Amino acid sequence: MIGLKIENLGFRTAGPLSLSVPAGECVGVRGPSGSGKTLFLRAVADIDSHTGKVFLNGTESADLPAPEWRKQVGMLPAESAWWADTVGEHFSRSGGESPEPETDNWLKWLGFEAEVMDWEIARLSSGERQRLALVRLLANHPKALLLDEPTANLDAENITRMETLVKTYQRENKTPMIWVSHDTGQLDRVASRRLLLKDGGLTDE
Repeated sequence: MIGLKIENLGFRTAGPLSLSVPAGECVGVRGPSGSGKTLFLRAVADIDSHTGKVFLNGTESADLPAPEWRKQVGMLPAESAWWADTVGEHFSRSGGESPEPETDNWLKWLGFEAEVMDWEIARLSSGERQRLALVRLLANHPKALLLDEPTANLDAENITRMETLVKTYQRENKTPMIWVSHDTGQLDRVASRRLLLKDGGLTDE
């Protein structure tokens, strides 16, 4: 597995940016407010328009339909979107089948029991939504992960749970990962190297 390769990526507030994230490595990114950290991840995920090229294990994003690319290069935003009334409706596979056993294990890891599938989205706290959004993302078995302040609304216990689950998934699947956070302590825990996004460019810290 080659990993994630970004060549001359340009978007609204930054660029051109180039970065290679080998399989199994986590690169931490921080930067001042408004520097374009979220826009950077959205460009890599091919959600927003951009210039340059992005490759995953040798395949360019332009060679895949956008939904397939976004399934393989999974992004967890700081605030997740929900479109159905209950949690379970976001996890059921085609034909109304139940979530996979692996998904159940991830839910338990993050402190949820099976009945969480019956919970109404409107009653979830922001922290519950974020933990569930991570499981929903992992259920697609992404080959790369883009995490945008994934634990911003969580207490210390749930931050540890989230970090441990992500790192376990990464280790087991040799997943390249870009983790955006303002918390330098967190980046020290999860990332093998740190970059600063500032004034339109990426520099080593």
